[in-house]
Amino acid sequence: MRRFFLLLAVLALGACGQRNPVLSITGGQIQGVPGENKDVLVYKGIPFAAPPVGELRWKAPQPVVPWEGIKIADTYGLRAMQRGNVPGSFYWKEFYWEGDPEMSEDCLYLNVFTPAKAAGRPEAKLPVAMNIHGGAFSGGYPYSTQFDGEAWAERGVILVTVAYRLGILGFLNHPELSAEAGGHSGNYGIEDQAAALKWIHDNISQFGGDPDNVTIMGQSAGGMSVKYLLNSPKAAGLFSKAIIQSGGGLDLAPGEPAAHTSQEELDERSKKAFDAAGLDDLAKMRAASYQELSKIRSFYTPHVDGPVIARDFSEATYSNTLADVPIMIGYNSQDMAALAGRSVDRFCAVRDSLSATPVFEYEFTRNLPGDDDDPEKDPGAFHSAELWFVFHTLERSWRPWTPGDYALADEVVDAWTGFCKTGNPGWDEYHWDKPYKKIFDVKP
Repeated sequence: MRRFFLLLAVLALGACGQRNPVLSITGGQIQGVPGENKDVLVYKGIPFAAPPVGELRWKAPQPVVPWEGIKIADTYGLRAMQRGNVPGSFYWKEFYWEGDPEMSEDCLYLNVFTPAKAAGRPEAKLPVAMNIHGGAFSGGYPYSTQFDGEAWAERGVILVTVAYRLGILGFLNHPELSAEAGGHSGNYGIEDQAAALKWIHDNISQFGGDPDNVTIMGQSAGGMSVKYLLNSPKAAGLFSKAIIQSGGGLDLAPGEPAAHTSQEELDERSKKAFDAAGLDDLAKMRAASYQELSKIRSFYTPHVDGPVIARDFSEATYSNTLADVPIMIGYNSQDMAALAGRSVDRFCAVRDSLSATPVFEYEFTRNLPGDDDDPEKDPGAFHSAELWFVFHTLERSWRPWTPGDYALADEVVDAWTGFCKTGNPGWDEYHWDKPYKKIFDVKP
């Protein structure tokens, strides 16, 4: 009898091993942890590049540093350096009330959510999505309260959430940096995103994913990042579909004006600011603490440089040089004007008139429950409101959700994952002569 129970224990361990196999990826071996749904495996804090610290500060992402043994991926990577959230502010109360996690320049990590039955099975070839968080290119992180990939994995789509360098560490332009890199500097955060895409291409089959079926997606600055990646030589050929959430259309959106500023002008602007702070050479700049750097006021955002971002998004749209992939684009009804409405409509019309690949438009109009009923104080379908629904994380919010909200979350996740699977989210394509816009709201 004892031998019988011992045999059962061995068989059980073997079954667990099959459901959570050790994977061999760039850098070494790794093993995930079960999600809240035990049929989903979560891999937290996987390095996709070397720590961008010391001499690697303000350099393109470098290869992963190998590790020994089996890395148990049960802890998220540290948050990229940033100013943090103001307690009591609107978004603090909405998403960041749990407090700010520890920060570090060593921040280039990603997280993978996959069905347990797919892990270790390259032949599974599941569709993959890479999500880029928002935060005005100066804040945010990929595992804040609203983000999760379990609902995606339950629907057979592998979700990868990625970090990237922010603010002065991610987007500093400087003549010495430009000289060091062959004439351009400043788009390190976008290069990080492209490096994460390359990591996905090289490794996602180990998690059961299809490297030839990868969707890039993001909201706000993440949506703008998708727009940059659509015409970035660094990302060419690494994705097959794109989702732009509240990232604007053809009009300039907040964070984009530098796209029309020359490298030389940006370099000189930052040089004056750094010289005034006593950081007048590259050695001093790299030796300075983040606290010193954060006192330097300048403009840190992606810009057109050629090697990383080939051209302005509007120019690339009108010249039909964006990546030739299906695009889903939309906004929330209370988004800032530059991120919504006509700018998105115009993009869809121009894209459809020039490209044979489909474009789909949506508008999220759900006025979230729980705010003041005074229309002047009620934010309605505010910027970022759809994130609770895209990642089906309503239960993490303080809001008094209705059954209709949970049904809407199912509808949204089904649409997003359906687009990742087939290139069609389940509604009509937008055509310049027959425009169609999908509206997302609770059913009456």
